[in-house]
Amino acid sequence: MHNAFATLCQGGEQRPHSLEQLLAGVAMLLPMLDVIPNATMFIKDVQARYVMANHTLVQRCGLKDRRPLLGKTSAEVFPAQLGPGYTEQDRRVLEQGLVLEDQLELHLYGSREPGWCLTHKWPLYNREGAIIGLAGISVDLQSASETHPAYQRLAAVDEHIRAHFNRRVTLGELTRIAGTSVAQLERYCKRVFHLTPRQMIQKVRLEHAHRLLHTELPITEVALQCGYTDHSAFTRQFKALTGFTPRQYRQATR
Repeated sequence: MHNAFATLCQGGEQRPHSLEQLLAGVAMLLPMLDVIPNATMFIKDVQARYVMANHTLVQRCGLKDRRPLLGKTSAEVFPAQLGPGYTEQDRRVLEQGLVLEDQLELHLYGSREPGWCLTHKWPLYNREGAIIGLAGISVDLQSASETHPAYQRLAAVDEHIRAHFNRRVTLGELTRIAGTSVAQLERYCKRVFHLTPRQMIQKVRLEHAHRLLHTELPITEVALQCGYTDHSAFTRQFKALTGFTPRQYRQATR
């Protein structure tokens, strides 16, 4: 779905003259996008303001319809601890032409419960090659594909990561457990868990960090218990996956 959405918005040789022309073409598909429950889809203008959002995104923002969302940035819609990080990411897409693919992110849903998404963002260009906005989709992380032939071996990999995430986990030890090459491990992990091995490690560490940040444990100690010997590295990684620092996250969840 996200590939089709990207193709529709970017248009290849059929790029639109303007963002308004593109939106007119997408409008007929909005009823279809509205019924997808596990993915938020949106288009933003060059000021990073929403100009299109599907119903799932509207719900995740705690709204009943999309009108209050349109014309606003993420920084204006989401809590102060969260929104600026999302808008900062949008600015990089709009100003640098950055393409985000399979960005693992921890989001807070309307219920304030955390959930994992794979986020994709693409700059939108007009026929002259100028950026006129961005399109994005955040897909809820799917459950593991237990019917895959390699599932049992990869379940052992996942178990090993969960048992040893508080130290450095190498691809070498994971390939020995799975009995595969690095290339096979990468391919199978994407098919079974929908994540790369590195993302699997990041996910387990951040899930543990999420639990510890609900306690009074100092953030430096949280970093150590999650496998980060460098507090600044933990902060950078956490911000990359959530859009805000561990301290901001602790404040937001309170």
